[in-house]
Amino acid sequence: EQLKVEMGLKDLYVGAKEITLETRVMNIYPVKQFSRKDGTQFLLRTMTVYDGDSRAKVKLWDEKANLPGIENLKPGDLVKIIKAYVKADMKGNPIINVGSGAAIEPNKNSSIIPTLDAITEDISNVKENQQNLVVSGLLDGAIRSTEFTNIRGEPGRALQLRLKGKDGMILRVVLWNKDEGSIPKMITSGANTRLIGVRTKIGQQGLELHGDEGTVVEIEGATEIQPIVIRILSMTKSESGNSLIVGVQEDKKLVNISDLTAATKDLQPGDVIECMPSKVYGSSITLEVDSFVKKIDGKKIPTLSELRTKIKDIRPADGTYCIEAIILKSPEKREIQTKAGEKISLSETFIEDDTGQIWLKGWRAQARLLEQFTQGEIISVTGVTAKPGLEGRTELFLTPFSVITRKN
Repeated sequence: EQLKVEMGLKDLYVGAKEITLETRVMNIYPVKQFSRKDGTQFLLRTMTVYDGDSRAKVKLWDEKANLPGIENLKPGDLVKIIKAYVKADMKGNPIINVGSGAAIEPNKNSSIIPTLDAITEDISNVKENQQNLVVSGLLDGAIRSTEFTNIRGEPGRALQLRLKGKDGMILRVVLWNKDEGSIPKMITSGANTRLIGVRTKIGQQGLELHGDEGTVVEIEGATEIQPIVIRILSMTKSESGNSLIVGVQEDKKLVNISDLTAATKDLQPGDVIECMPSKVYGSSITLEVDSFVKKIDGKKIPTLSELRTKIKDIRPADGTYCIEAIILKSPEKREIQTKAGEKISLSETFIEDDTGQIWLKGWRAQARLLEQFTQGEIISVTGVTAKPGLEGRTELFLTPFSVITRKN
């Protein structure tokens, strides 16, 4: 029996009552508890739904926030919303409300509402001021988990990544209040990625995608991590005291290892290790309490001298480089004021090898790395990245993993 649908999402109007809708689920948020002015508590869960024409938010109040089976609903599932009412949000947009007397039920009927795959767009097609998007792209570089304090002084977490579209366009993605528990433990660089329930926003570097705790993240990856064999090329410490290691695998792929549990405290550059990491995101490896590390004999793993790149071969890319060069111009340090008014340190020096010359720069804490060196010294540098600089010239930048050693 076909469900009698009273209206589509595009026809919603503020003040509508006892409406019945046929929709598909886009994403579902966790339940939140709030206090009324009189001190009593109430529950609220938000979800996003869509049909062939439009997308809308649904609010489920009190006991409706924990309707039986709601936790089992997945993006793309067909549902019917029964006897809901419509109110306006802060911006005047109609919001579907499910209170007492209303319901949401799985709908087993066939439907002409597009599937989730059908409404998934490549990120190269997104524009300003779009909401409730389902987008896909290729993971470009590493995934970073960061901690922050919001405007109310509460601690929060965010995942940051970049996605590349079919036309090569790259967008920064920030997923607020998401942590690494929502993504696979082992992800290769370039993995197919889909984000369900994001919006576009203009950030400091142009158009960005922003999501939140309701965003569904689908990244091709594995939950089972395999042991990895690595030669340690350099070791340094982060500002919080953790070991940061540049290493290399047998295929000459360079990796950055963050050791959060001092598992590598008895090791030194040149050692070969077999490790079972906690997380592997492209070339970023994390060692935590559930990781193990053991030193092994690994003659097949390349050494640092086999991995150095000549300056003429350096290209702007996500990869990490190791170089050896002579300092042509003693490092100079200065303070730069950002648009936000923050003052940050920048050190820069001009270096060359037998193939070319290039600028080597360090921002913030990395600016200090160059202070001890002067003109004429030969240096070995591990863990630098290359980016396009002024007038299209490629420049090298120190990272938290970088180590500079004097060769003469």
